[in-house]
Amino acid sequence: MTLHVVVGFGPAGAATARLLAARGHAVRVVTRSGRAPEPGIEHVALDAAGGARLVEAVRGATALYGCAAPPYHRWATGWPPLAASLRTTAEATGAVLVMLGNLYGYGPVDGPLTEDLPLAATGPKGRVRAESWQRARDLHERGRIRAVEVRASDFFGPGVTDGGHLASRVMPRLLCGKPVSALGDPAAPHSWTYLPDVAAALVEVASDERAWGRAWHVPTLPPLSVRAMVDRLAGEAGTAPVPVRGLPPTALALASLFFPQLRELKEIRHQFDGPFTVDSTAYEATFTTRATPLDAQVGSTVTWWRRHLSTRP
Repeated sequence: MTLHVVVGFGPAGAATARLLAARGHAVRVVTRSGRAPEPGIEHVALDAAGGARLVEAVRGATALYGCAAPPYHRWATGWPPLAASLRTTAEATGAVLVMLGNLYGYGPVDGPLTEDLPLAATGPKGRVRAESWQRARDLHERGRIRAVEVRASDFFGPGVTDGGHLASRVMPRLLCGKPVSALGDPAAPHSWTYLPDVAAALVEVASDERAWGRAWHVPTLPPLSVRAMVDRLAGEAGTAPVPVRGLPPTALALASLFFPQLRELKEIRHQFDGPFTVDSTAYEATFTTRATPLDAQVGSTVTWWRRHLSTRP
């Protein structure tokens, strides 16, 4: 049995920790507040940006998974100390650093996104994510740590709630047959990464040295528009098709006055105004994880949301 440490217990961190535990590994989860233990998972309360305490929590571990994130509106100031602490800990303990990344670092791109594209983002969120990986890769190339980054498109699936574009703003309304709103053009093709596939990719690259030293895209199905995904979800739920309305820039600007989260999305508006396609062929040519078939993705998502909503106060 080997020890794996997961920093963060949001949707991706929780899915990764539970997958590792299901495979028989010892799992330690680090969060600020901690949690009650669950089968195969120990929860530890500490600030992962704090440095020395994280080193002690990770000592003896095979891999360290960076799945935590500062509040969305504090990325510019919150990411650097957290990422630095993960790098320092990986160097001090020898654990493989597995970073969960996203696609912000590329900036606007014409055509499919591939891992060999430059990290050319100019906005603060894209730059801070790009720089976090570039610093880790530099240490890897100098032989000081072993690091890999796994990049996902917008999360979708069981456990994805407030941060998902097909989650809390869509699913409760869809299940009641009510219209839903979408950022940008609801007819534009868009890549959605299924959350269990994110966890599977993170776990797979941690133990395969062929993965280390570069970034990989999580296996992701061909893109479907928000409207097409809502239609599939409504069909699975057995509800009538629901209207999907795009949120135009003027409406977004007005809504941003009342919902700061929407204001923060301005930097990535390009991902929803036109086609946004993730190419994951490099991963699929090298490793074994594949994207879950769409029917299974949709079915498990609808089932999870029904259960989740039925247990809410």
